[in-house]
Amino acid sequence: MSALERIKKQVEENPVMIYMKGTPDMPMCGFSSRTVDVLKQCGKEFAYVNVILDSEIMQELPNFKNWPTFPQVYIKGELIGGCDITLQLFESGELKKMIDEATS
Repeated sequence: MSALERIKKQVEENPVMIYMKGTPDMPMCGFSSRTVDVLKQCGKEFAYVNVILDSEIMQELPNFKNWPTFPQVYIKGELIGGCDITLQLFESGELKKMIDEATS
C-alpha cells in the first residue's frame, strides 16, 4: 500500500486525526504541542501519526490535500488545517462542535 493510500485510509477510519511531529504525550515542535493541547481540551479521543517516524507519510502528506506544513488535522476525512486554523476554531468554539459531531 502506498503512503497516499495509507493516509487516505487513516483519515477515513479515524473521526479525528492529527499528523504531527512527535506524539500527543511528547510533541516535538511547538505547533504540534499547541494543536494537541486544544484537541485534548475538546475531551474526545483522536488518532495520530508521528511523521518523524514515518518518512513516507512525512514526504507524501503535503501532496494529499495540498497543505505543506505539519501538523495537519482531519475531522471526518476533511482537512481542517494546521496549528493556526485549529487554534482559531477552538477559540470560537467550533472545533469542539466539529469533534463532538464527528465522534457521536
